[in-house]
Amino acid sequence: MSDANRLKSTVYVGGLEYAVNEKLLADAFLPFGEIADVTIPKPDLPSSTDPHRGFGYVEFEVAADAKEAIDNMDQSEFFGRVIKVAAAKPQKDGNEGLGSKTAIWETEGWIAKHSGISEEDRLAAQQAQHTKSPILDPMAHLDSDVAGPRTE
Repeated sequence: MSDANRLKSTVYVGGLEYAVNEKLLADAFLPFGEIADVTIPKPDLPSSTDPHRGFGYVEFEVAADAKEAIDNMDQSEFFGRVIKVAAAKPQKDGNEGLGSKTAIWETEGWIAKHSGISEEDRLAAQQAQHTKSPILDPMAHLDSDVAGPRTE
């Protein structure tokens, strides 16, 4: 099965009670079709005492079964909790978005895209550097004491 078809036949199940395991989740979704795989991710931290992160994925053999499961199980009650069932989204690359190991401004082209300087402004700045204009003295016209105290 290709990755695109696999993604279409996978549903996300959120809001799981900690007592739920992969077998219970598979049993709950079995009426909608043949199940290829059930995954409930474990916590990232080894010190965590939680059995899982509160969500899971159910992969069906046929994409139409996944759609049927979403239509019937979304906002239903499972082990005393209302669960969210939706189409699974593709996993993000580890180098992008939140949780990335690289700072966003270090990614290729980010500064050029978000610097706020247009190509026209950059060219104008380069042209201004090449044409020498006389440097004006900001203190040149401050000879008179206009703002000073009044002399009477």
